[in-house]
Amino acid sequence: MKLKEMKCPHCGANMKIDILNKNVKCEYCGTEFITEEETATDLNSEKRKNTVKISRKRKIIIYKLVITAVMSALAAILMLPVFEIMLPFMPPYIKFDFSDFPALFAGITAGPLYGVAVCLIKNLIHIPLGSTGGIGEIANFVIGAVYVLTSSLIYNKIKKRKGILIGGLCGSFAMALAAYPVNLFIVYPAYTRIYFGGSVQSVVETYSKILPWISNLPMALLIFNTPFNIGKGLILTLIAVLAYSALSPLLKLVEAKFE
Repeated sequence: MKLKEMKCPHCGANMKIDILNKNVKCEYCGTEFITEEETATDLNSEKRKNTVKISRKRKIIIYKLVITAVMSALAAILMLPVFEIMLPFMPPYIKFDFSDFPALFAGITAGPLYGVAVCLIKNLIHIPLGSTGGIGEIANFVIGAVYVLTSSLIYNKIKKRKGILIGGLCGSFAMALAAYPVNLFIVYPAYTRIYFGGSVQSVVETYSKILPWISNLPMALLIFNTPFNIGKGLILTLIAVLAYSALSPLLKLVEAKFE
């Protein structure tokens, strides 16, 4: 029941009535009167307000879906081998790429879950193009999603450049923390069965060629992969911080088109 305030036309007393009730009786003087015209006006006004709210929500959803689609396409392109960077201090199958930046961008501009969606979509696109049978894509999704989700959730609380910086720092360490067990218990065991005949030692040897004293997989992941993931997150965060000032006016302009 929706109420509105009005005055009794006979005694002038203030009273609250149900806008859907046409026949009204003043509780003070007992005068009965009809509010059909006013009720219809109120109903039409309420309908217009609800229509505007629904229309705005639809536009916001469209805006977020557009951001997600564009960033997913860009992220999938950045995952291509031509954009991967081999690092001399890492095994050849671990490469640096910037594909998590579009996901972070979507997380900041559209929302954390949309950023995670970009992580998922880019990896689904990359599976038939990759050479790891989906293993690398699973690792990339889990690790990237942790980074993007952590970073964008914190940014949602602090919607300033400082929020991107703090979120990115936390996201970088969260990514490294999540990557260690994922690599140790899921990714590397599967990877060794497919490409190294199930020999974990063969994988360790790819690390010991760089540092001879590396003797087991947990040590290799701690010494190599953990700093790599932290460093990757920090680089992406730095790019996001530098891009924030340049991109924020454009984002406000685009967002205004959908309001």
